[in-house]
Amino acid sequence: MKNALASFPITRKWPARHPDRLQLYSLPTPNGVKVSIMLEETGLPYEAHRVSFDTQDQLSPEFLSLNPNNKIPAILDPDGPGGKPLALFESGAILLYLAGKTGQLLPQDVAARYETLQWVMFQMGGIGPMFGQLGFFHKFAGKDYADKRPRDRYAAESARLLGVLDGHLKGRAWMMGDDYTIADIAIFPWVRNLVGFYDAGRLVQFERFAEVQRVLDAFAARPAVQRGLLVPAAP
Repeated sequence: MKNALASFPITRKWPARHPDRLQLYSLPTPNGVKVSIMLEETGLPYEAHRVSFDTQDQLSPEFLSLNPNNKIPAILDPDGPGGKPLALFESGAILLYLAGKTGQLLPQDVAARYETLQWVMFQMGGIGPMFGQLGFFHKFAGKDYADKRPRDRYAAESARLLGVLDGHLKGRAWMMGDDYTIADIAIFPWVRNLVGFYDAGRLVQFERFAEVQRVLDAFAARPAVQRGLLVPAAP
């Protein structure tokens, strides 16, 4: 497996100390921690590498050789399908791959499986982009714009999406009822980031969404989540 990994240029910049383990290239962002939380929940052995935006690691030829879209997270699994290495990017795709590889956190029942996937896609197509834009216009460079209409637009849409979640979660422990799944792992790091790091709770009137808060608290209390939120650690 070591020789197999050595054929991937990314290992020149981030050498594998444990080449038999899945290699994770990431940062503790909402998308990044989806994968580290999934790995912690499943118990799959892995080695984490920090892709520093401060030094533009994501634009290095080595990283681009694994993910031409220059975004984290990405993985390199030395034991992919058929025993061959597999390089993969996009957090949603990685969640699906790891669920299939381990047989965990994705229902075996066909209908329940597709219902789970719809909520993963809900996060990928709605929650992630909308919450992220709100973060830009509220916390980052966009906060200096005098025109607050872009911020307010994303705040309104983020609140609407939270309302969808809140209504769905009534009477349910998790997105899929009693079963904790990749849908929860996809969604709740973004909710946590919205009200935490982005400090946008007031803008979306987060106190209205008691069901979302309840499940967010349960999510944050999971030991695997707490470990995954810290991966990869600061150098």
